[in-house]
Amino acid sequence: MAIWNLGSINIDQTYRLDSLPKPGETLASRNHSFGLGGKGANQSVAAAMAGAVTHHLGAMGTGDDWVLDSLASKGVDTTHIARLPDEATGHAIIMVDRDAENAIIIHPGANRAIDEAALTETLAGFSDRDILLIQNETNGQVAAAKAARAQGARVIYSAAPFDLDAVRDVLPHVSILAMNEGEAAQLFASLSGDMTVQGLLITRGSQGAEYHDLTDNQTYEQASFKVTPVDTTGAGDTFAGYFAAGLDAGLAIPGALRRASAAAALQVTREGAGDAIPTSSEVDAFLADQS
Repeated sequence: MAIWNLGSINIDQTYRLDSLPKPGETLASRNHSFGLGGKGANQSVAAAMAGAVTHHLGAMGTGDDWVLDSLASKGVDTTHIARLPDEATGHAIIMVDRDAENAIIIHPGANRAIDEAALTETLAGFSDRDILLIQNETNGQVAAAKAARAQGARVIYSAAPFDLDAVRDVLPHVSILAMNEGEAAQLFASLSGDMTVQGLLITRGSQGAEYHDLTDNQTYEQASFKVTPVDTTGAGDTFAGYFAAGLDAGLAIPGALRRASAAAALQVTREGAGDAIPTSSEVDAFLADQS
């Protein structure tokens, strides 16, 4: 069993402000930091920190070797990350206000230049016990999902950043569709007919999360854990990576939801995205303290 994640790799430049800027407004930041990010990298780190064997599929520029070192130090296999001499490593400008709300600008760079033929060849070796994670920050989602499903693997798709055309293209090849409540509202308003996926995972921030099993019409709900947030960047990615790792470990849906919710709760109490994701032992300790 293993998790394979076709995902973005970004260098996050984070600026902390009293408030997010309005149109035409210039503000001075109170603090600046940089570190590992990208929805894909965050999900890979979360899955690996949760204890799953995790392989990252993606691309970056020829510099920034510290990014690979950071992923590897957290247990992510980086063998299948291509180095592209004509592309910059993806990066993001993240603004975080005093209430831990954020606004983000992304430059995709190498994330949108992945060789789909090489990707399909790699995924041909999939097992039906493997899981493929995909998001909307790279190219190649449809090719990867098709290849994974051809081997009987499960495909978990985070429909973010939300793009209706991208969702429509990949949805026939998806096992579990993961969205936040805003993305879910956009999707349900735009699509007609029955969903073809086996399950819907919807996160609602401080209101918790829910999983709809469309094979037996069962719904599972998980309340959020009460914490004081410092930075919400990457919380959804932490949830998704831990949820996938829970399924990979054989947990039932309620157990996977609970661990994912605990991991996300811990993550938002720390500054940063990928570098703020808790270890499995930290999640265990947190859950042991819950009533």
